[in-house]
Amino acid sequence: MSDISRFDPPGMKFPGMSQAVRAGGWVIVSGQVALQDGKVTGVGDAAAQARQCFANIAASLEAAGSTMTEVIGLRCFLTAKSAYGGYAEVKNALFAENPPASTAVIVSELLLPDLLMEIEATAWSPK
Repeated sequence: MSDISRFDPPGMKFPGMSQAVRAGGWVIVSGQVALQDGKVTGVGDAAAQARQCFANIAASLEAAGSTMTEVIGLRCFLTAKSAYGGYAEVKNALFAENPPASTAVIVSELLLPDLLMEIEATAWSPK
């Protein structure tokens, strides 16, 4: 019997990927972008996009039986260095007490031109 489960919150299912995968106590969340109801939110506003990315991460974690308080790692892919401030503002507010290990890198582009960032998360959430 496999201890691996896959999760997709309502409205967040895409072919060929799972939004979250639980393997034992580990929960890995796929890169989340500022999509809500299939549309990019916060066009041109890094903080607004970060809030939506983290809301999507929270929904994916919840579907997998975890929470944002159990996040131990983040990887953020930004399309411009100027977007880092908005991302950092939101991340630092969410994780003020227990910040996870984090990486941020600049990439040339994401799948949709209006996206400023994509954020992956790893949580430790023993059952």
